[in-house]
Amino acid sequence: MEPKKILLVEDDEALAAVYRQRLEMEGFDVHEVHDGENALSEAVAYHPDLVLLDAMMPKISGFDVLDILRNTPETMNISVIMLTALSQDKDKQRAEALGVDEYLVKSQVVISDVVERVRHHLGLNEEKTAQQ
Repeated sequence: MEPKKILLVEDDEALAAVYRQRLEMEGFDVHEVHDGENALSEAVAYHPDLVLLDAMMPKISGFDVLDILRNTPETMNISVIMLTALSQDKDKQRAEALGVDEYLVKSQVVISDVVERVRHHLGLNEEKTAQQ
């Protein structure tokens, strides 16, 4: 079975590297980009199964990226998890209004939580349980 493809959009390159390494250890094919502009072109070129999206980024914000992904036929059905430092309800509500699948606040999750949510949205947790 081909590995699930994840587009990791995070402007903090050190943090992105940590997430990429962990996701690759879990068997995912990960592409990493560091701004919203590249996120949009990669989403169309790479056809990820899921986008892990930061909100505050150079060029185009994560909210705008999410909005564009949801309004583009080729990308409208990709699962999107926002992983952001923005912990206010208004930010979460804005993301939900734009159609995010899940909104995670960086300070409230550890990397294993993020991996678990990625697996959940890709329908992989059920598989893992069935194999035990």
